[in-house]
Amino acid sequence: MVCSPGPNMIYLISRTISQGRTAGVISLLGVILGFVIYMIATMLGLSALFLTVPFIYESVKWAGAVYLLWLAWNAVKPGAASILKPNTLSIESPKKLFLMGLMTNLLNPKIAILYVSLLPQFVDPTRGSVLQQGAILGLTQIAVSFNINLLIVLVASRVAVWFGTRPTWLRVQRWLMASVLTGLAASLAFDRR
Repeated sequence: MVCSPGPNMIYLISRTISQGRTAGVISLLGVILGFVIYMIATMLGLSALFLTVPFIYESVKWAGAVYLLWLAWNAVKPGAASILKPNTLSIESPKKLFLMGLMTNLLNPKIAILYVSLLPQFVDPTRGSVLQQGAILGLTQIAVSFNINLLIVLVASRVAVWFGTRPTWLRVQRWLMASVLTGLAASLAFDRR
């Protein structure tokens, strides 16, 4: 599940390519905090809230779709530069990188659905504390996600050098990135639980 492309992966790759490996790692830490928040919220009853108040789920879903469309527009708007072109984006502070990673994850309702629908299936009340089981499952998912995404950040920082020396690829990449983000936004917007 971690290897399938989504908003978190796209954000981490784009930030790593545009600002470097350290920025990618700081952004990843924000994404990981988002996982921790969802894990704790799930353990405290997020699934019940989403089921009883569907408007909250829909709000998170549409906010995430709008955010992805905004990222896509920024990739192709007139005068936009490729994220693979060195030194074209403003250098964001570590605090902003962290918060952007956190928001990318929190506005991704697929993560909420993962925690709300998948993890509880593996909790067995007859085997002890439900909270402890949920924490172990959540922390396992977070550890796997951290390691896979860290590998992606490290690879993206190396790939940026290759793309940076090929102007045609920089133009293709802008449109490809915008298309992927738009597709993710559409998928998210029209996804049925």
